[in-house]
Amino acid sequence: MATAAARQTGGSVRVTLWILLVVYIFNFIDRQIVNILAEPIRLELGLSDTQIGLMTGLAFALFYTVLGLPIARFSDRATTNRPWLIGGALAIWSAMTALCGLAQNFIQLLLARIGVGVGEAGCTPPAHSLIADMVEPAKRASALAFYALGIPIGTLLGMLIGGLLADTVGWRNAFLIVGLPGIALAVIVFMLLKDPRRTGMVHASAAQQGTEQMPMGTALKAMFSSRAFVLLLVAGSAAAFLAYGKITWITIFFQRTHGLTPGETGFWFGVVNGGAGIAGTVLGGYLADRFGSTNRRHVLTAPAVGMVVTIPFALLAFWSDNWMLALVLLIVPTLCNSLYYGPTYSSVQGLVPLRARAIAAAVLLFFQNLVGLGLGPLFFGILSDLLQPAYGEDSVRYVLYGATFLGLVPAFFFWRCSLRLNEELDQKD
Repeated sequence: MATAAARQTGGSVRVTLWILLVVYIFNFIDRQIVNILAEPIRLELGLSDTQIGLMTGLAFALFYTVLGLPIARFSDRATTNRPWLIGGALAIWSAMTALCGLAQNFIQLLLARIGVGVGEAGCTPPAHSLIADMVEPAKRASALAFYALGIPIGTLLGMLIGGLLADTVGWRNAFLIVGLPGIALAVIVFMLLKDPRRTGMVHASAAQQGTEQMPMGTALKAMFSSRAFVLLLVAGSAAAFLAYGKITWITIFFQRTHGLTPGETGFWFGVVNGGAGIAGTVLGGYLADRFGSTNRRHVLTAPAVGMVVTIPFALLAFWSDNWMLALVLLIVPTLCNSLYYGPTYSSVQGLVPLRARAIAAAVLLFFQNLVGLGLGPLFFGILSDLLQPAYGEDSVRYVLYGATFLGLVPAFFFWRCSLRLNEELDQKD
């Protein structure tokens, strides 16, 4: 009977992880498709690079981050049905993605992107909380890295599908075709995804800590009293600033500097970015579990080293006038920059008490998305506009040069945080 129960529990965990992965893939398809469509949108609506940065970044991120905290707080309540929260959020952001295709001017497009951010705020905090409840601590990094595969897979599919549709049916129809299927997926989430707090599938390490919700002030105090958490917050935010900023402008770089169409960029850069991102995300989770089990500081060793390794490869990629060589050179930076997902999210879950896990994930996402997604594309867009009088359409290339060297910032803070993990990780209940 014990073996059968364990098998049933394991099966429930796998079903939950796969459903959450598919939802997160849709999350990033709808979030990132605007990057590959940015150039045709700019040409039709007559936008500046600063407006492109605002549309792709801050308009989405501001509402995404602000709403993420109360939604995470709500999902930490024992009475909250987290799958229904995720399904409802999925339906909202999918509908708003479709509405982007109906926008007739910059303001309308901005409002639709805000709507996407409002919906997507209800996805990751409750998803992280579900995973942390169902998976034992020793396998948490790998489980969260599996969920994080939605980032590179969704980005890959967003580029491939968005680029193909932009070349064939236009950017407006691309938003409509990509957005509407998410509403059908929401129905599947309502039907199949179960909350472990209601089915008794909560892992023993989580169940023994109780279900009473921790007061907000107490939760925030527990988080920010951890020096490792603060260092990880800075490292993750800096990494996201570069990741979101660069992916927006690299897609534009290949279209402006190398003359590729959105479809060509979406296919070639999508394959490289998606494939290397998937490999890096899986490898990062594996390395964290493999070497972190003997020495906790090594949970973050790969992200720290990876951020430094990327620099020479990225510089050569942006310097090259051969777009195919540039794509090949970007494989290493993309892989290395993806190593941090699983280790970062699993460390956050291990640095706070159980009843503060969803709010901790939301705090990390708040800073990552406000600083990273919100300010990264916008900051690089402003720089591109400032450099255009001197460099013309090649201004994006010089912006990417500078972004490459900024990788030293998250590398430093990942390293500093790693020095405290033996002392702090999984020490709170």
